[in-house]
Amino acid sequence: MQEFTKFPTKTGRRSLSRSISQSSTDSYSSAASYTDSSDDEVSPREKQQTNSKGSSNFCVKNIKQAEFGRREIEIAEQDMSALISLRKRAQGEKPLAGAKIVGCTHITAQTAVLIETLCALGAQCRWSACNIYSTQNEVAAALAEAGVAVFAWKGESEDDFWWCIDRCVNMDGWQANMILDDGGDLTHWVYKKYPNVFKKIRGIVEESVTGVHRLYQLSKAGKLCVPAMNVNDSVTKQKFDNLYCCRESILDGLKRTTDVMFGGKQVVVCGYGEVGKGCCAALKALGAIVYITEIDPICALQACMDGFRVVKLNEVIRQVDVVITCTGNKNVVTREHLDRMKNSCIVCNMGHSNTEIDVTSLRTPELTWERVRSQVDHVIWPDGKRVVLLAEGRLLNLSCSTVPTFVLSITATTQALALIELYNAPEGRYKQDVYLLPKKMDEYVASLHLPSFDAHLTELTDDQAKYLGLNKNGPFKPNYYR
Repeated sequence: MQEFTKFPTKTGRRSLSRSISQSSTDSYSSAASYTDSSDDEVSPREKQQTNSKGSSNFCVKNIKQAEFGRREIEIAEQDMSALISLRKRAQGEKPLAGAKIVGCTHITAQTAVLIETLCALGAQCRWSACNIYSTQNEVAAALAEAGVAVFAWKGESEDDFWWCIDRCVNMDGWQANMILDDGGDLTHWVYKKYPNVFKKIRGIVEESVTGVHRLYQLSKAGKLCVPAMNVNDSVTKQKFDNLYCCRESILDGLKRTTDVMFGGKQVVVCGYGEVGKGCCAALKALGAIVYITEIDPICALQACMDGFRVVKLNEVIRQVDVVITCTGNKNVVTREHLDRMKNSCIVCNMGHSNTEIDVTSLRTPELTWERVRSQVDHVIWPDGKRVVLLAEGRLLNLSCSTVPTFVLSITATTQALALIELYNAPEGRYKQDVYLLPKKMDEYVASLHLPSFDAHLTELTDDQAKYLGLNKNGPFKPNYYR
């Protein structure tokens, strides 16, 4: 009864079971995000909020959560020592002085450390979220309190999502000259809606498979009029964030939302890239029987030699207990697949975009949707069969759980260096194309993180360096190494 009376609502009486369920799921929300139920009834777009300095140049759930968000950011900083080290080393030089960066990424404590690092290096930043479910409201509030123009909150509608992006780009007296994107939505919006702004951008940094694919499409069509840095395929992003982050966070997301036991469960993972490899390693370690679907014979052969059976989705869809997509493609799991799944099959996505699972096909009159937890829906067929859909097909780990801070420090440091490189590059170094971060910078990012493990690198002798044809100080790998 205490739980029942704790959160009174204006919409009428709520059942005791629903009240207890809601309060329990607050702890399951993204990054255990602090929630104030009284705020849920009013859209942040309709609120008038100001920070302690009197500024209202932001739109977040509740600016009063800033103090809690600041603690989250401070905790993240403890495990992002390399990024903090970069901040301290370059702070005096202000290599991003004059940079006006518009960003669209997940807004979490870890990305807040990156945003504040960019500001410390001289940049002005305006930020929105690349995922409607991954924003930590208290962190967004802390950024707004610190003076960052942030437009994001957890649970945005599609209309809110594009409105937030537009508010970041479209401001009188302020014009972006750099873009930091995750997924390509911001780049696409600026390209389509503000072509004059797009032409004046000095560089784009993109960190996802989906966004990089979009950039290469623009480049191939001759429509990319600015240089872009493909951070996703940097070794320090792909070999670490994609692999190790997903290896740990896939289980976190599934456990928090479903409490499922994996021993003996049959799981099909669609895609055996770095994300797929990380997911499969974690699932296999817990005793799951893992199948792989792949289009690439090289990745398929890797899966076979790692001990997984490579199948077509149609061959196993009736028997598997969990379906996980991580391809970066669209319509990987179709309505036909969903119709054939067994009762209580769990369906989720670990790719960036929400296009991999055909969720739209499930919004039909004959199917019933039942929200059972935050980010957990039971989709019920007429015969009573239920499919458990997580995060409505959006990115599981950042929507339903947290991600390891340390590995995100590697990605964030790479992004910061890519922005510095593009912004300060002499005219002519980068043409209107998509580039990889120079290998020397990849190695520098890695070296910044080694002290955390008390790791000591072996140094080449002059004779050894000459034998290998390398500089003793690197780079140790060619630019084409991935």
